[in-house]
Amino acid sequence: MKYFITGATGFIGGKLARRLVSEGHTINALVRNPDIANDLKELGINVFKGDITDKTSLYNPMSAADGVFHVAAWYKVGVKDKSMAYEINVNGTRNVLEVMRELGIRKGVYTSTLAVNSDTHGQLVDESYRFDGKPISEYDRTKWLAHYEVALPMMKKGLALVVVMPGLVYGPGDTSAAGETFKQYLQGRLPIVPSRTAYNWAHVDDIVTGHILAMEKGRAGEAYMIGGPFHELTEAMKMAEEITGIKAPRLHLSPAMMKASAGIMGFLEKFLPIPELFSGEMLRATAGVTYLGDSSKARRELGYNPRPLKEGLSETLQHLIKEIGNT
Repeated sequence: MKYFITGATGFIGGKLARRLVSEGHTINALVRNPDIANDLKELGINVFKGDITDKTSLYNPMSAADGVFHVAAWYKVGVKDKSMAYEINVNGTRNVLEVMRELGIRKGVYTSTLAVNSDTHGQLVDESYRFDGKPISEYDRTKWLAHYEVALPMMKKGLALVVVMPGLVYGPGDTSAAGETFKQYLQGRLPIVPSRTAYNWAHVDDIVTGHILAMEKGRAGEAYMIGGPFHELTEAMKMAEEITGIKAPRLHLSPAMMKASAGIMGFLEKFLPIPELFSGEMLRATAGVTYLGDSSKARRELGYNPRPLKEGLSETLQHLIKEIGNT
């Protein structure tokens, strides 16, 4: 099969591109800077210079594709410059899906997120749930818009698209806030973690499998939550201590304290450089929030079967320890 992929230089997209080419598929990858994609070229992946915000750059690499994986996204929480969030997450998604429709591509998979549901307040929701409140972060807001105002309306009009909604994605090579949190833990620089904050923890390799299953077995016009097991962050840190022997943070900050700190940091960051992990937005996004989704539909219809957190976390931490040791 011939697949077109966006986001192939990113965490999920890169793993997906590598898995597909290893399985014998032809891959056309759209990248903004081909100079940082030499490893993809060496694997036999066809790299095309382009940008999802430039619709004209999509036609050539997407033409004659059997399927489209739209994985690329602006995924940042706590940064000051949010100017590209809407352009990439909303307009970029619209461009990819419109070109897919214009070229008559047989099927596509779009990477949404459980974050479109924002804080579920401890409730495990499924694909029928719709959040209509105020999003916690700009990432949540723009992915909500892409999900509900771009992808779903186009699916209702007949676009052969499947939506996948990952939970918190972790694993070797993760450079997100989750990866940085575990790195700081290993370095003894994480004295505090929030209490009651919980996620569906999904190993990146399972998320990649979920994407491929969605392409092969997913029903066009449907959305599938592809999270992992539910654990509070404090539980994940306890597991990390059991795996590494390094003490987990003993100080757990309550949601009320986190929200109060978010207000203070939100004021201070107007005048001072505040690290992203301690920005007002990041503190709000981790103040006892629960990003929880039920993957039963994906298990039932796709055969999705994510691994236990302790298994995936052990591999991730071992990789991080080696990485830290080499720096």
